[in-house]
Amino acid sequence: MTAADVYLQQAINGLSLGAMYALLALGFTLVYGILELINFAHFNVFMVGSFVGMWALEAFGVMPGGAQQAGLPLLGVLLAAFGITMLASGVLGVAIERIALRPLRNVRGPAAMITTIGVSYILFNVVLLALGADNKNYPNPLPAISFPIGGAVLRLREVLIWAVSLLLMGVLVWFVQFTRLGKAMRATAQDAEAARMMGVEVDRVIIAAFFLGSALAGAGGLMFGLYYNFTSYIIGFTAGLRAFTAAVLGGIGNVPGAMIGGLIIGLVEAWGGQLISASWADVIIFSILVLVLVFRPAGLLGRLTPNRA
Repeated sequence: MTAADVYLQQAINGLSLGAMYALLALGFTLVYGILELINFAHFNVFMVGSFVGMWALEAFGVMPGGAQQAGLPLLGVLLAAFGITMLASGVLGVAIERIALRPLRNVRGPAAMITTIGVSYILFNVVLLALGADNKNYPNPLPAISFPIGGAVLRLREVLIWAVSLLLMGVLVWFVQFTRLGKAMRATAQDAEAARMMGVEVDRVIIAAFFLGSALAGAGGLMFGLYYNFTSYIIGFTAGLRAFTAAVLGGIGNVPGAMIGGLIIGLVEAWGGQLISASWADVIIFSILVLVLVFRPAGLLGRLTPNRA
C-alpha cells in the first residue's frame, strides 16, 4: 500500500468517525441554540443508545460475532433497530429535561449545566453497575462486503454510516427549515421571549430539541457499535468530548456548523493518528478546541450574539 493509499484509507476512516461525531454534535447544538445550555448528559445518552441498539439487534435474532440468525430481512432489522434506538434515546433525553432541567429553567448561573454533569454520571454508573465494566461484543448483521478504491478499502459498514448520517442530517435540516415546529425552534433560538409573545409554545420547542438531539445521539451510538463491533459504559466520554469539540469548532448553536465540525474532527483524528501517533490524537483535537475558543470563540460558522441576561 502506497502512502497515498494509506491516507485515502484514513480519509475513509475519518469520514466515518466524523459522521458519528456530527450526529452527536447536533444534539449539543440543538439544545444550546434553544437554551444556551451545554448538556453534558448528552455524552451518556449516546452510550445508552449503543446498548439499546445492541438489545434491539439481539431481539431480532442477530448474534454477537455473526450474521442474522432469523427474523426480518437485513434492511428491516436495521430500520427497526435504528427506530427503536432513536425512540428510546429521544424519550431518555425528554425525561432528563422534564425531571432534572425544567425545575431549574429560571435559575441563573451554572446550576443547570452542573445538573447535566450529575445526570451524566448517574447514567454512567447505572450502566456500569448493572452491566459490568467489560466490553460487550456487538451483534452485527452486516455482511463482510468491501469495495477496493485503489489500494484502500471501503467496507459496507462505512457506506451504511455515511448513508444513514447524510439521511438523518438532511431530514434534520429540512425539519428545521421548512416545518412549523422547526420554524418555532429557530424563532425560540433567536429570542425566546419574543417567540412566546408571538404564540410559540416554548416548552414544546424545548422538548423537541431534546428529543431530536437525543435521538440522533442514539443513532450515533448504534453506528458506533456496528463500526467497532463492541460497546462499553465508557464510550460516551471520549466520543462526547470529541463531538463537543466538533460543535464548538463549527459554531455551537449552528446546525451546519456541527456537521462540518464533526467531519473535520473525524479527519483530524484519523490523519493525525497516521502522521504522528494515535496516542497523540486527543492532544491534537483538544488543542484545536483551545485555539478555537481563544481566537474564534463563535466557531467557523457561528456568530457572537449579545448576552440575553
